[in-house]
Amino acid sequence: MKVELLAFDSMGVRSMCTFVETPDVKVMIDPGVALAPNRFGLPPHPTEIERMGEAAERIAERGMEADVLVISHYHYDHHDPGDVIPLEIYGGKTVLVKDPNNDINRSQRDFRAPLFLGMVKGRASRVEIADGKSFAFGRTKVSFSGAVFHGSNSALGYVIQTMVESEGMKVIHTSDVEGPIHEDQASFLLKEKPDLAIIDGPMTYMLGYRTSRDQLDSAIRNLRQIITSGVKEAVVDHHFLRDLKFREYIQAITEGADGGKVITAAEYMGQPNDLLEARRRELYRK
Repeated sequence: MKVELLAFDSMGVRSMCTFVETPDVKVMIDPGVALAPNRFGLPPHPTEIERMGEAAERIAERGMEADVLVISHYHYDHHDPGDVIPLEIYGGKTVLVKDPNNDINRSQRDFRAPLFLGMVKGRASRVEIADGKSFAFGRTKVSFSGAVFHGSNSALGYVIQTMVESEGMKVIHTSDVEGPIHEDQASFLLKEKPDLAIIDGPMTYMLGYRTSRDQLDSAIRNLRQIITSGVKEAVVDHHFLRDLKFREYIQAITEGADGGKVITAAEYMGQPNDLLEARRRELYRK
């Protein structure tokens, strides 16, 4: 199995787009990319806009190769309604999606999901609700958790977590659990013990605003339990890499824990971390 992390916050954009290739099937998870419209009172810097364009090109190129595309929920950093990534990537493909009618918040149910699915259904060969289901592609199994909160509650909706299993190897992509904060968000990882876990991590940059100290402590406990449960490698990125102090939090997760290593998506891909959003003020000073 080959895993390629195409676009993540450690690479300068908001995304968790992942490409998994097995001998049977090529799976793309969450083909979307976005930028924070406002950070530190500043709009995206031209460097960020350029980086998003590069990421969109990568996603489009791999998306054309994919046999299966997964949409974990309907936020624009996880799917794209044709704005920067061409809808042609869905042509003739199997598309496995978060249930657009159940366990979903109003903005996604009433606008984002129907808009996107209306565009895709005329192109894809097959669109299936994926929540809690498993699908076989040759000897490869693609399985999904049930719907869990996007973060601490239902305000931002729900997401589904994806597992690709082939040749004795398991990879899990958590989507936006913001931690995981809750036990039911962590249970899929703890039950399956994947070789590679791709986790979005807590919103430490919103500590004291959208993230409470108790929620952060819970996320750190759950991450520690995950890496000591048999997970060999954990990529913790996305929300987590919007904070320049992310190393301090990695230390809090791993200190005294005997388990899998914790790295960023950029590090997994052999690239330097480039936290453009977290450095937006610095970019504007140059």
